[in-house]
Amino acid sequence: MPKTIRELADELGVSKQAIWQKIKRDASIDLRQFTSTKGNTVYVDVDGQKAIKAMFSNDSSTRYRQQKDDVDDNKKDAVDGQDEVKFLRNLVSEIQSEKKELHKLLDQQQRLALQDKRLLEEYKAEIKDLKALTMAPHDDGKKEVMAQNQPEPETDTAKSQPKPKKWWRFGK
Repeated sequence: MPKTIRELADELGVSKQAIWQKIKRDASIDLRQFTSTKGNTVYVDVDGQKAIKAMFSNDSSTRYRQQKDDVDDNKKDAVDGQDEVKFLRNLVSEIQSEKKELHKLLDQQQRLALQDKRLLEEYKAEIKDLKALTMAPHDDGKKEVMAQNQPEPETDTAKSQPKPKKWWRFGK
């Protein structure tokens, strides 16, 4: 029964990429012999599954060596653990100093925002004052015009009435 690469990887406890890398490294396996594709899915037949499992079972001896090396590394890690603690302490102190700097910057930003807000309010007040000043002469002018339109006591009717103007001016 053919299996997908994913199913085979799950069965062996490795990733799909590990299986593909093993197949590419081992020149004795011809991938086309053992696989078939349907869409984007690659299926491995029974013979291919046996060959791939054999490749990973050969790695068990190298795994033992790796585990032994890991034990030796753990002894070295105990010594390195002290250095790691120092490193972490330095890292924490750097983070705290950066935090203080960020608080200072945030405080400065808030002060500048407040200052900008105050300036904006002052500018708005100045604009209102300027508008009030520019509107005031128009109101005074209207009052003067209204005063001029009021009838004056007539002393001489002939002088008070202007001469009618003619719309043509070629005589003058």
